[in-house]
Amino acid sequence: MMQVIDRRLNQKNKSTVNRQRFIRRYRKQIKQAITKQISKRGVTDVDQSESISIPTDDITEPTFRNGSGGVKDRVYPGNKEFNTGDRIKRPPPAGEGSGRRASDKGEGEDDFSFEISSDEYMEILFEGLELPNLKKNQLKKLVNYKPIRSGFNTDGTPSNIDIVRSLKGSLARRIASQSPLRREISEKKLLLEDLSGTDSVEEKERLKIEIEELKKRLASVPYLDKFDLRYKNFDKLPQPTTNAVMFCLMDVSGSMDQMTKEMAKRFFILLYMFLKRTYKDVEVIYIRHHTQAKEVDEQEFFYSQETGGTIVSSALKLMLEIVHDRYPASDWNIYAAQASDGDNWNDDSRVCHKILSDKILKLVRYYTYVEITQREPQNLWYEYLKLKESYGNFAMQKIAEQQDIYPVFREFFQKQSVK
Repeated sequence: MMQVIDRRLNQKNKSTVNRQRFIRRYRKQIKQAITKQISKRGVTDVDQSESISIPTDDITEPTFRNGSGGVKDRVYPGNKEFNTGDRIKRPPPAGEGSGRRASDKGEGEDDFSFEISSDEYMEILFEGLELPNLKKNQLKKLVNYKPIRSGFNTDGTPSNIDIVRSLKGSLARRIASQSPLRREISEKKLLLEDLSGTDSVEEKERLKIEIEELKKRLASVPYLDKFDLRYKNFDKLPQPTTNAVMFCLMDVSGSMDQMTKEMAKRFFILLYMFLKRTYKDVEVIYIRHHTQAKEVDEQEFFYSQETGGTIVSSALKLMLEIVHDRYPASDWNIYAAQASDGDNWNDDSRVCHKILSDKILKLVRYYTYVEITQREPQNLWYEYLKLKESYGNFAMQKIAEQQDIYPVFREFFQKQSVK
């Protein structure tokens, strides 16, 4: 018994091709809807599927009708308001079906809603983004391996079985093994026919028995044997990759209230998902700081409640130590993203400026700073402004509200046009 598994991309009652065509056609409207809704998501569900609404007016199809043509005079019964030559005002807009305001007249249609998958959501979310200034440094000694097709094998896993190749092998085996038997049966049948007019009863019985034995042997040849199975064989093709590391520096001092920390986490979660989806093997280093900086894992970075005073330079010094110990600039593309409310201790902002200008910005490909506050910029902002004027690999933006996070993120990592 042979079991066939349907692994086609188009599942039953679903048209993948039509869906992709629809998404391509209304990509602009979908992207606008995602931009509006990303700020409403929680920290833990940023990468989930989404229900998207598109205004009905945006998806209407043009239609053509044959007009009556010419100028015609018509008389409609029941007219008590207008005379010949009166100009009739345009009727008011139809009632809004989206439920924005109650109305006692008019009618309309709800927005068109449909569900996009997590992969479709992430693809549109990070479309057109890249790490700036990424260059190939010394390639890793441990390279990635890409599987490529390399003929067929007689052994393998069920998921790699090649049905067509296996059935061809089965057909060839059956032809090779059954042909001699069929030929022998035909020959004995001819002999039996030749004896039909004679009295050789014993000889006839012997031939009939032999024919029956040959037919049994013929029927015992299996339709599909284990020997026939052929599996797709894959070889590993080395794929050298460029080394890249991203440093995430987050201020967790006492001046960062819970809402500010949540916005910083959202920014870094977007950055993490972008890196993991767009690039292979980009290493991410997490650094939390208050008066002291500490390298932490992903769990502690996003969920630890530790807090304290503010000395921003502690995070920059720790980053430098890690770079010198583990990520030499000659072998690595180094990136950094810093988030803070801009509140810093006394003259430490000038120390940050000096560390960045003298050391870090000479090592990194790109450094981003986002200041999350609704107040007037603090001294750290103004010190960093001087760096922006002098260094092309330094970018900074301010976030005041939650809805600012995604536009700022896109501005930081927008794909650069090739000149």
